[in-house]
This record gives sequence, C-alpha cells and structure tokens, in this order.
Amino acid sequence: MSDSKATNIKWHDGTVSRTDRQRLLRQRGVTLWFTGLSGAGKSTIACLVEQMLLDRGRLAYRLDGDNVRHGLNKNLGFSAEDRAENIRRIGEVARLFTDAGVIVLASFVSPYRRDRDAVRELMPAGDFVEVYIEVSLAGAEKRDPKGLYKKARAGEIKNFTGIDDPYEPPEKPEIVLQTENLSPQEAAARVLEHLEKHGYLA
Repeated sequence: MSDSKATNIKWHDGTVSRTDRQRLLRQRGVTLWFTGLSGAGKSTIACLVEQMLLDRGRLAYRLDGDNVRHGLNKNLGFSAEDRAENIRRIGEVARLFTDAGVIVLASFVSPYRRDRDAVRELMPAGDFVEVYIEVSLAGAEKRDPKGLYKKARAGEIKNFTGIDDPYEPPEKPEIVLQTENLSPQEAAARVLEHLEKHGYLA
C-alpha cells in the first residue's frame, strides 16, 4: 500500500534522458552518502571532494545536514521519527540530483541503518555509495568543533547521537575512511580514487 496522499497523478516522461544529461556533463550521476558521528569529518571531507571535482571540471553538489535544516527540513527535530523523515526527504532530493547526472555529496549523521538502507533502495544499483567516516566516540568528542558533545554531556541537548542516542555503523559500506588515521585531504583523495576506479568520471 502506498503512503502517498496525492491522487490522480501520473509520471510524465520527457524527451531528454539521463544518458543525455550524463553525456553533456561527461560524468555519471551518483550519490556519495557520508555517514558517521558528529565531528567525524563528514562535511570537511565532502567540501574537499566538491572542490577537487570542480577543479577537474566536474559538477558536484553538497547536501549538508545543518544546511538543509535551514530550509527544506527546518520543521524537523531530532527524534527518531524526525530523523527518519529528514533522511527520507534528502534521499528523494539526492535521487533527483543523481538522475540529473550530478555527483551528490550528502553529509548526514544518519545514525539509523534502516534509514540509510531506505535511501539506497530508492536508487538503481551503483547510484548510492555509502561512505563511512569512522571515528571513535572519544576521538569525536576530542574534536567537538561545535561544542555539541559538551552540551550533550551536560544535559543541554537531548537525543544526541553517541551520547543518549545510538549510532549504527554501516555493515557493508563501499568506502571506509578512518579519520583518526587519515588527514581530510587523504580521505578526500580516496573518495576520488573510488569515483575514478568505478567509472563515474568517464
């Protein structure tokens, strides 16, 4: 049974195909989904990858967890239900960008495995690449660039991933970047290597 409340709707195909768009851009659309604890380095690495792709004449677009909560998802909180809806909406946006031939860099804590898997299931095989930014809780707390862990430990923030909410690591991510052992530049280079190796930059 569909969850859609819309009725009397029909998908309208155009004359321009995804293949046409990808030929124009000289690349294959893909969503790189950066997941990991707050402070792991997701946004930093995504920014570097975006710049490296631009320098190569490739089109990429970042969807950042904080940024989308300023607009598209500003009505959502951080309960399990709101987190799921946050990721569902972003998954749909990422799917559209990917179909347009864009390389999407989605940076979200996205702590629940089922939510990330649901985004993967939206897309054809190969369109979703899970990038696990692996860091220990101690390592993330040591960085704490936004001071969020300190606030969570003091009880000022509730439902904070890693403190009073769980983080479920990916079981079979396409890329694992251990940021306690890699610099952001080294991590970004590995992402580019994956894109090249698997034909996304053809």
